[in-house]
Amino acid sequence: MTRYTTKIALAALAGASALAMAGPAMAQEAAEVAEAVEAALPVPAETAFIFNSFSFLVHGFLVMWMAAGFAMLEGGLVRAKNTTMQLTKNIALYSIAGLMYWVIGYNLMYNGVDGGFFGIPMPWGAEDAITADGAYTGDAAGYAAASDWFFQMVFVATAASIVSGTLAERIKLWPFLIFVVVLTGVIYPIQGSWQWGAGWLYEAGFSDFAGSTLVHSTGGWAALAGAILLGARAGKFGPDGKVHPMPGANLPLATLGTFVLWLGWFGFNGGSQLAMGSAADVISIATIYMNTNLAAAAGVVVAIIMTQAMYGKVDLTMALNGALGGLVSITAEPLTPSPIMAILIGGIGGVLVVVTVPLLDKLKIDDVVGAIPVHLVCGIWGTLAVPLTNEGTSFGAQILGIVSIGAFVFIASFVIWMILKVTMGIRVSEEEEALGLDKAELGLEAYPEFGRGSQSI
Repeated sequence: MTRYTTKIALAALAGASALAMAGPAMAQEAAEVAEAVEAALPVPAETAFIFNSFSFLVHGFLVMWMAAGFAMLEGGLVRAKNTTMQLTKNIALYSIAGLMYWVIGYNLMYNGVDGGFFGIPMPWGAEDAITADGAYTGDAAGYAAASDWFFQMVFVATAASIVSGTLAERIKLWPFLIFVVVLTGVIYPIQGSWQWGAGWLYEAGFSDFAGSTLVHSTGGWAALAGAILLGARAGKFGPDGKVHPMPGANLPLATLGTFVLWLGWFGFNGGSQLAMGSAADVISIATIYMNTNLAAAAGVVVAIIMTQAMYGKVDLTMALNGALGGLVSITAEPLTPSPIMAILIGGIGGVLVVVTVPLLDKLKIDDVVGAIPVHLVCGIWGTLAVPLTNEGTSFGAQILGIVSIGAFVFIASFVIWMILKVTMGIRVSEEEEALGLDKAELGLEAYPEFGRGSQSI
């Protein structure tokens, strides 16, 4: 290939990128340009294999970094006496998810679903199409098998992290971890197989690009079931129905966690393109990054404006959850919206967060970090919004997916929580809750030099 030809190809790619960012009216033209480039400069199969696998791995470790984001967010939004417990739960749940998704989860979600309800419950294992001397044989999958396993695995822990935040400050450690085993090994893979595993919802036309429902609402439904059975923190709701705020101990840490989650979301949504082996794929990933960022930013701005208007002051915690609400909302379809639609979808997510938090208080459902408004409510909204920009989907199919997955996850989670409650108990004693879970359950304080004689923080 001559240098002149290379310049033409690069110019064509740049033009295609510009067209892709101009909106859906020019999306077809961008796709045609990308196809023309690929036709003129075909990508060798092994090169595509390398870039596809690279995408899974790099986007995967960005999603893994979200585990740190959840740990920091939750560690900052709980009171000081419960910080160590939240950090312990987050590193434990990520590790459990990684093991359970290998032991049973991946194959239950992807192996042999064939339009049904779940796959084969067995440990994961696959061989890449590489000969003994290292030559590529033209694997039809187009990527390294373990790269796909890794990318799918890091999604699982996200759902469990959502549950961790909602039930903070009063749940026992070991019942929570047992629930995580079931959630990550069985509940999440089964409902995930219905769409991503080419199961019955996939056949019905349900669409969820990166998991507004399959990941975020799933975690939200599991958290809601647990919150109902667990009850509110002591002192959260007064006998007269008044809500007593219990502010987090470290808002800088919570803000850092939000930015880490925001960064990881580019891997969450961008990696869900599931390929980087062509010009069209790279254009799509760039568009996804842009829309993801716009939606998050819109969620923040809307939350800031609404809290100023409603309460006379800007609420930082609402702004943080506004960002996450915008991110969850765009996750179901981050590719097809125009920039304006991405801003609208994310902005509505910010609205939903601000209005749902006080609604939960009225229902006396105690959600410590606001995970139910962010992940469940905004997950439902983002899934419903897909047909607004993706002509290949219908509202009927989206509603079917939301209702069926919601019913399955909520009922299954409720049953597991109930079994744990009647067998080993899921809530710490009043004395342990007052002392703080760090001391009562772990014997280790996060801020020992500041906590002396101040157990109410």
